This record gives sequence, C-alpha cells and structure tokens, in this order.
Amino acid sequence: MSPSTSPAPSASSGVSSAVSSDGTVLAYRVLGDPAARPLVLVHGWAQSSASWGPELLDALATRFRVVAVDLRGHGHSGVAETGYDSSEQWADDLEAVLDAAGIAGAGDAGAGGAILLGWSYGGIVVSDYLASRGEGRIAGLVLCGAVTAVSRSAGGAVGPAMMAVADGGFAEDPGTAIATLAGFGTAMMRSGDGVSRQRIFGLSLATPPAVRQKLLTRRVDHDDTLRGLTIPALVIHGEHDGVVLPSAGRANAEMIPGARHVGFAESAHAPFLEETPRFLAELDAFAAEL
Repeated sequence: MSPSTSPAPSASSGVSSAVSSDGTVLAYRVLGDPAARPLVLVHGWAQSSASWGPELLDALATRFRVVAVDLRGHGHSGVAETGYDSSEQWADDLEAVLDAAGIAGAGDAGAGGAILLGWSYGGIVVSDYLASRGEGRIAGLVLCGAVTAVSRSAGGAVGPAMMAVADGGFAEDPGTAIATLAGFGTAMMRSGDGVSRQRIFGLSLATPPAVRQKLLTRRVDHDDTLRGLTIPALVIHGEHDGVVLPSAGRANAEMIPGARHVGFAESAHAPFLEETPRFLAELDAFAAEL
C-alpha cells in the first residue's frame, strides 16, 4: 500500500483514552488520515508516546494513521498496581487501544490491517499481543532496537547501559535515580539533537520507580511466538546500541521466518531519532510491500 500524503493533524493533537480489562485507563494519540494504513507505535521501558518526538510523529502522520500508545504506568496512562508481569494483560491493554482506535482486521475492508512497531521493551509488549491475540489485525511487524524477552534468550540480550539500571534506577530517592538513569539516558542516543536526548532522559525520570522495576523483574520469552509468525517483519537495530545489544536484533530477525534485518551504522538505541530519513525510508519500503 502506498503511503498517504494527506494533510495530518499535528503531533500536538489531543490524547484519547481506552479502558483495559482490569479497568486501567490507557492513553494514546491518533494522527493522520483515517483512511491510511494504521501504524501502532509501542514505546520502550520508562518512556511514553512522547519519546517519538513531534517531528517524527508529524512525518509519520503524512504516511500512516498513527496510533501512539502510552503503556500502563507510563505517560498519561493510569499507574496500575499490577499487570506488569502478565503477557495476557499486556495483550488486553493493546487490544483495548486497537478497539478504541477502530483498527479493523487485516482481512477487513479499508486499510488492510495495522503495522505493529515495538521499540526496545515495546518488542516484548507487541510479542505478548501476538502470542495471545494472533495476527488477525496485524499486517506487518517492525522491531526497532527491540528485545522480545526478559530471560536468557538471545532475543533479550541487553547491554551494560541497561544492566546498570538495576543499581539505583528503581530508587525513590531522586539523587540516586538521577545519577543512575543519567548513564542510561546518555547511552540511548549516539547522535541527535540535545532536545530529543533531554526528552528521553526526562521521560525515564517521569516514570514511577515501582513501574520501572516491575517491568524488568518479570520473566518471559517469545522465541516460539516469533518462530510461528507468518506476517512480514522488519527488524531495525542501531549498530552502537548499548541498551539492547545488536545481537538481540539479529537473533530476533533469525527467529522470524522471512524477516529482514537492517543495521543502522550511525545509531545507538533510537534509530528513529538518530537516522530519521533512513528510518522513514525503511518504513515506506516495508509498507509498500504489504
């Protein structure tokens, strides 16, 4: 399907909400032509839909109907006490947003199913969804700097910047958390503008400490889910990523039948902000083949 070039609402557009199966209110933003193919953006650990940045969201909204999710405990979504260790709950959360945003199945009339894009920890959440709900509403999968496991699976290989988070990154004491997360924030981007880098760091601090911890203390892998996928998949990974190792991207691509792996030579953990023109070109090419 060719990308839409219709005028799109700005990334500053308002936030909508959905209610998950356990009553948690989930926030999401919708931008772009309602008739365009949906692109569902699922952010990473201790981030939000703001992590994509207004410039990228606006660019994506000229191509797709963008649905940018705030995961439970993040951004404008409710901070639930539980659900962070449940694949079924994460699937329910994403399903609630898809329902509220009116995203039809891949076989229905209209745009023909969504592209599901998971960045970093978002790779686990989109895998939770596919494991529980299948591919019926999904036309294609994009993993960007993503893990698909919190385990010894090769698809969950994290780097020193992520491992260092455990030493103070969950603390309620601001000084301790800031000192620890500063290293994580620095490692997120190798290049890119200072405003984006500060935004990423600020979002990490804005995520409640208990939520930061709960996401990383679960144990899950989705190797079997990836091996059973039949939808097209694109795996994008920064070659200098010290948060999620480049080997995780290669492993995930090897597990998904027919997946295409693309290394971004100038990027660390956020290729969509560090090499934006190439990121958009890869998405355009992927969408055109669906």
